[in-house]
Amino acid sequence: MKLYGAMLSPFVRKVAVVLTEKGISFELARGGPGSSDPEFLACSPLGKIPAIDDDGFQLADSTAIAVYLEAQYPEPRLIPDEARLRGKAVFWDEFADTVLGASGLKILFNRLVGPKLIKTGGDEAIALQGEAELPRWLDWLETAVPDEGWLLGESFSLGDIAVASMFRTLAYVGHGVDAAARPKTAAWYARVAARPAWAAVAAQEEPIAQRIMAM
Repeated sequence: MKLYGAMLSPFVRKVAVVLTEKGISFELARGGPGSSDPEFLACSPLGKIPAIDDDGFQLADSTAIAVYLEAQYPEPRLIPDEARLRGKAVFWDEFADTVLGASGLKILFNRLVGPKLIKTGGDEAIALQGEAELPRWLDWLETAVPDEGWLLGESFSLGDIAVASMFRTLAYVGHGVDAAARPKTAAWYARVAARPAWAAVAAQEEPIAQRIMAM
């Protein structure tokens, strides 16, 4: 299994954790917007990350990949079979990618990725817009997170991985989980971070984290 992209991306990390939860080893390969590498572009015609090559089967988009992995490698289940739980797992994945991410990634791209990593500069006005948008969603999440267990209750799911992964990326720009302001969210995030698969991916990410934090 080849996984294209960088662990800084919440979407790449999401797939890495899904793979690790399922006990699937993978090789991290370079790729991303602007890449001209033909192997990467064969997997991701739109040039976006993540993408995978699973023994010749090529696919891009983190949610599409997660759905494929769930069908191809069904244990342990990360997208439940029961209808309501399945719907909720997809909801939380969508919340992470298109709501939490829509605000938070404005900060990430304009304060870290653009100015420091790819040297294209950043737009501080857009970063500030993201900061203004985030509290609404973080405050709502604090009301929705359970006191114990996972976002679906007893079932750890793709939803937990997706939301936690977005928080892990936002921590690079000072917008990780604030335990003082949102203790329920912080306790849930700590439960996710204690899982062996999450810890294994975090260890792989650590050299990248150290370089970024030194910038």
